[in-house]
Amino acid sequence: MKAKHRTKRIQRYRKMLGIIVLMLTITLIGVVVSATVLYKRKNACKTPDTTLVEYMMHIPKQEYEEMYAMIDLESSGYISKEDFLKRNSTIYEGIEMQNMSIKNVEYVEEDKKVTYLTSFDTVAGTISFENEAFFINGEEGYKLVWDDSMIFPNLTSADKVRVSTTQAERGEILDRNGRVLAGKGTASSVGIVPGKLENREEAIAQIAGLLEITTEVIEKNLSAKWVKDDSFVPIKTIPRVEEIELMSISPEEEVLKEKERHDKLLEIPGVMISDVEVREYPLGEAAAHLVGYVQSVTAEDLEEHAGEGYTANSVIGRSGMEGLFEKELKGQNGCRIYIVNSEDKEKEELACILVQHGQDIRLTIDTDLQVSLYEQFKEDKSCSVAINHYTGEVLALVSTPAYDNNDFIMGLSSEQWTVLNEDENKPMYNRFRQVWCPGSTFKPIIAAIGLQSGAIDPMEDYGNVGLSWQKDASWGSYHVTTLHAYEPVILEKALIYSDNIYFAKAALKIGSDELENSLIRLGFNEELPFEIKMAESQYSNTEGIETEIQLADSGYGQGQILVNPLHMACIYSAFCNEGNVIKPYLVYQNEAEAEYWIPGAFSNETASRVLEGTKKVVNDSNGTGYAAHRDDILLAGKTGTAEIKASKDDTSGTELGWFAIFTAEDTECPILIISMVEDVKGRGGSGYVVKKDSLVLEEWFSSH
Repeated sequence: MKAKHRTKRIQRYRKMLGIIVLMLTITLIGVVVSATVLYKRKNACKTPDTTLVEYMMHIPKQEYEEMYAMIDLESSGYISKEDFLKRNSTIYEGIEMQNMSIKNVEYVEEDKKVTYLTSFDTVAGTISFENEAFFINGEEGYKLVWDDSMIFPNLTSADKVRVSTTQAERGEILDRNGRVLAGKGTASSVGIVPGKLENREEAIAQIAGLLEITTEVIEKNLSAKWVKDDSFVPIKTIPRVEEIELMSISPEEEVLKEKERHDKLLEIPGVMISDVEVREYPLGEAAAHLVGYVQSVTAEDLEEHAGEGYTANSVIGRSGMEGLFEKELKGQNGCRIYIVNSEDKEKEELACILVQHGQDIRLTIDTDLQVSLYEQFKEDKSCSVAINHYTGEVLALVSTPAYDNNDFIMGLSSEQWTVLNEDENKPMYNRFRQVWCPGSTFKPIIAAIGLQSGAIDPMEDYGNVGLSWQKDASWGSYHVTTLHAYEPVILEKALIYSDNIYFAKAALKIGSDELENSLIRLGFNEELPFEIKMAESQYSNTEGIETEIQLADSGYGQGQILVNPLHMACIYSAFCNEGNVIKPYLVYQNEAEAEYWIPGAFSNETASRVLEGTKKVVNDSNGTGYAAHRDDILLAGKTGTAEIKASKDDTSGTELGWFAIFTAEDTECPILIISMVEDVKGRGGSGYVVKKDSLVLEEWFSSH
């Protein structure tokens, strides 16, 4: 009996469940039907012109699947979704289409067509054209009749759209006489034809050893998608061996080594070497810090400089003039977008930007002087600047030791890069951009400030106090020392003998406020107005000169005085320019005209008196710069030796040797050189620098 009742309950449950399922099914069908009706009504409300605009607006968003859903397959030749997506994406993305606009959209009802004007930007400029689109009105509303002419009016399915780029030639960097500092050169491109390799693993290891790279680098290049068995795959650029160099009576060892490497590479089946155009720096180390170098662009460069015309084949300036004038030097690549037919013959040009080759940059630099200074100081940690102190033309900027910027063109290995950066002499360090303790080369500047402010009477005798002096007992054990005793102790003789005590006393007479204000007027704590950014000269590590001892030490270029060599050269120019401080410049001008950075820095009287003193430094037999004296040309200058040590009692410190030397009268070849050499202690101090600059001047005057 119980089983009978249970069976009936189950039957009732099943009946109820069936009714519920039926009702849900009816409801779901109703929803689907309603949605379909709504969809059809929605699409029925669309007109061909609005449908076209919707289709076109999908293109910039790369919504190719949405575009495909809007076409009528039957009237569009049943193009597959895969082919449609590939055709549209390849063309639109290949030409780098962006900023699309649709205008003048009109629907011609009797023809079921829409006419419109479209334009968009591409890698080769703006493309604009009139076009027409046809529509079919079906159950789902208007559908587009698609063929390739929707992309470009004259494009057929057999045609292809090509993009060709003409690489802009990089401008040259020239010296004042048109000699090349950076320009076209030829190197050897070592490559591999994969299909010709024998014993692949062994061959790659051998090639890697000869090129001083890893096997991983080679394998990565060979595994690129474009590589085929008969492809020439560039691996590394190396110096080209010039036949004329090999034919000389005694070829350089480096040339012979390079020839031997070429020969060994060519013995390996599958290796080929071809000439390739590269950037070349004829002066190498002599101008590396000035000229800088270029390198191939990276993915980061392309992202950072998007829209500036760089491609994967471009180079970009990394330092020096190459970096500073990158925009002018690089030029603008040319680019064409055109249609070719099935026979690869050009059918129509769509857009074209003509190539604009980079500008040449001509500098005021004199190559012979640049090389001369480098050769004299190449074994030292040093820097030299040379200017025409009447015009402001910068004639040389040298930092030693240096590196060969050509090495960056060939590609530095990680080991070479490490060696360069870990060298204790810092060959990558640009010394002429830095500030240094000037020592006694600062004394003419103190003399000019003292005279200008009235704090110094040039004829006042400070008295001979011996070789050691302190103001009073408040200085404790601190004394200012000097090397020479002489009489009378007046300004001119103090310059001749480079008297620290005299200029310490002069600084105390000037006072810290006047000295600070005067140095600020002379460009301290201010950026030098020059194409290359230089470190700012300073008179204190803090806000000002804080003690009497610091003030006294500042008087002879110690204390916390730090000066950039080019800045100092500009201040020195005032002594020959009636007190006006010249503005330096590096880009050559056909008509060199003086522009003053600080006009009226000193009076003509002050400038003349300091000039007379600096003349005596070089021409008086007691002068510290007398070794540079010449009988044919009147020179003036000042020596300096700056002590760099942790404390007054430190005996392990080093010394910087300085020499400032310049023509002191009208001459056809005016020049002012300032050189600084580190670690001259025990090597003759400033005398070491005087000797080398004298040799440079000998070459300068004999060639002009």
